[in-house]
Amino acid sequence: MASAAAGPGSAAESPGEQRRARQRARQEHRQRTQAREDTIGRGTAWLARWSLRLVAIVLGLIVMGLLIRYTWSIVLPVALAMIFTTVLQPPAYFLERKLRLPPGLAAATVLLGSFFAIGMLVYLMAPSVADQSTDLADDAVEGINRLSDWLATSDLGVSANQLDEMLNSAEEKIKDSAGTIASGVLVGVNMATNIVINIVLALVLTFLFVKDGRRFLPWVKENAGPTAGPHLYEVGNRIWSTLGGFIRTQALVSGIDAVFIYIGLIAVGVPLAFPLAVITFFAGFIPIVGAVSAGALAVLIALVSVGPLKALIVLGVILAVQQLEGNVLSPLLQSRSMNLHAAVVLLSVTLGSSLFGIIGAFLAVPVAAIIAVIMRYLNEQVALNSTDPDPEEEELEDGDELVNPPDEVPRQQRYVEE
Repeated sequence: MASAAAGPGSAAESPGEQRRARQRARQEHRQRTQAREDTIGRGTAWLARWSLRLVAIVLGLIVMGLLIRYTWSIVLPVALAMIFTTVLQPPAYFLERKLRLPPGLAAATVLLGSFFAIGMLVYLMAPSVADQSTDLADDAVEGINRLSDWLATSDLGVSANQLDEMLNSAEEKIKDSAGTIASGVLVGVNMATNIVINIVLALVLTFLFVKDGRRFLPWVKENAGPTAGPHLYEVGNRIWSTLGGFIRTQALVSGIDAVFIYIGLIAVGVPLAFPLAVITFFAGFIPIVGAVSAGALAVLIALVSVGPLKALIVLGVILAVQQLEGNVLSPLLQSRSMNLHAAVVLLSVTLGSSLFGIIGAFLAVPVAAIIAVIMRYLNEQVALNSTDPDPEEEELEDGDELVNPPDEVPRQQRYVEE
């Protein structure tokens, strides 16, 4: 009976125990609240730090863009010279190895040989352009007349008087814009002068780069110090290999496109087939946009010279060649040299053309490829310098405690039951 009476009394909590239970509950609540505040505080601090870093990066890019803008007269010849060097350096090295020519003589020989090749190309195109330009102009006038007759007799509601009024209005606008056209001619002359100066400077730099370019990266490695020197040397080698691969691969792809389009234009009977093929080759160095522009020019010339039916045939040939380039040649050849997504290429060309015109469109993809090389190298260094996390600790069961591991097994964890 005594034990039975003591049972309920022992089960009931005393006022002191109830007070201690409430204190423990308040303490646990404060700990949970503090943990939540600490988590939010750490997250906010992390976000603030990275926001400041991103702002610093954006400001750095803006400063770099302004620097490039104000030093464009120097940056452009250097960039063109580097691209020319990627094409001329392999044959110059070949002459040095096989014919034992000095570096200066090999560079001069390759540079003069390229001038001769370009001169022969112009010499071969000049007679074709001179002979067929007059016929093309006559065909254009005839095509415009046919278009006017078709519009006048069609159901579009455009009469001959309306066409004459539109032509007269265009003629008056041209006369009213004579001053603007004259000033534009002066601006064009000034631009042509700057282009000539940049080309001459780029050719001089190309000769120097072909002759002494091999000394640049070792010089950078030696003077940058033991910490940064090897990284700059490795990144420079990768950039140069990527840039050379892009130029050579794009030249191969553009050459194949030009040959197929030339065959198609000859088969259809379009005039200026060889000059159009040459334009297609050089336009191919501006991915996506260049091929579309050259193809539109070829279709326009076919339209005014051989009629709409054959122009559609030319359009089909150009679309087939572009499909061959986009689905077979570029993925097969350029994936090894650039490894850039088509969207990145298109956005790079758009940004480059909007900022720096046709030169920017030409240099956009090499710049994007260089940035990709730098980002991949940084990713490799981060992966190499990152330490592997410790193995995930096993969850302790109720009643288990973690005991310090012995010295002979430094990274092993043992769980001992009480």
